[in-house]
Amino acid sequence: MPIVSFQAIFEKRLLNSSDHNETSGYHGDHSRTKTKRTSSVFYAAMHRIMRQGRPVHSESQTFERKRLAEAWIKKRETELARPGALERGKHGGITLDHAIDRYVDENAAPIGRTKAQVLRAIKSYDIADMPCAEITSASIITLARELSLDKQPQTVANYLSHLAAIFSIARPAWGYPLDRTAMEDGFRVAKRLGLTARSRQRDRRPSLPELELLLAHFEQRKQQLSQSMPMADIILFGLFSTRRQEEITRIAWQDLDEAHSRILVRDMKNPGQKIGNHTWCDLPPEALAIIQRMPRDQAETFPYAAESISANFTRACRFLDIKDLHFHDLRHEGI
Repeated sequence: MPIVSFQAIFEKRLLNSSDHNETSGYHGDHSRTKTKRTSSVFYAAMHRIMRQGRPVHSESQTFERKRLAEAWIKKRETELARPGALERGKHGGITLDHAIDRYVDENAAPIGRTKAQVLRAIKSYDIADMPCAEITSASIITLARELSLDKQPQTVANYLSHLAAIFSIARPAWGYPLDRTAMEDGFRVAKRLGLTARSRQRDRRPSLPELELLLAHFEQRKQQLSQSMPMADIILFGLFSTRRQEEITRIAWQDLDEAHSRILVRDMKNPGQKIGNHTWCDLPPEALAIIQRMPRDQAETFPYAAESISANFTRACRFLDIKDLHFHDLRHEGI
């Protein structure tokens, strides 16, 4: 928003307000008041910025000499005319910690668990206590170095990526002086220095003998404990549907379109915002047959916790001496 008017108010007055005052008059946008006291006078200079007829910023300083007051007025007029100067003055004390809290509190879409954990963790580093206006690309690189002390480059990249989301909206949304360019430059330099890296792609896939061992293990367990989780069916559904374990546990019966052999995958993971990203996905006949034989006494087709599925799978692999196999690797095989 452009500055409509800029007023510089110049006063010459006493420190003791009870002394006699004598006003000498106005000169343009400058007002001048002369005040006498027993020892000396001082000069009070004030800047006031008006927008649409309303004051949006004012500041003042006092000087013993008139020429110093006049020089300060000219200096501040030049400084406040620069882009972003008023914003920095208004929000200069706001810290990154505050910006993170506001981002979490005001985000209309729920923030994913991982992103929320990352932002909470960043608040424990020194950068969180820095005023937004003072954060530079060097600050971002320092954070990356601190993170890299106990985290892999891929994890450091994830932390910076989640933090970058705040830099992208802080200035346009709230007027906080977080420099988006500083974030981008810091991210780029951190990558050049090897502090960040792209996530490694796993190429582990289950062999047919490993799948047979796992299915036999869980079938036997189901016979012994009829109330246990139907892990054999969940493994086969994960394999044929290529769905992630978190997505499998969110599938509701109302999300199954049997006529068209498809399911509505809610909050499907993507590189941007997964919350609210609901997508219809086709099911091959094998996956449809598995889901159709699940009990329909609950809202979800697989009413289990994703963490429990992962834990059961990991324990079985350890028991069967199957090395370095994750439930997510079924997705690789299915694809």
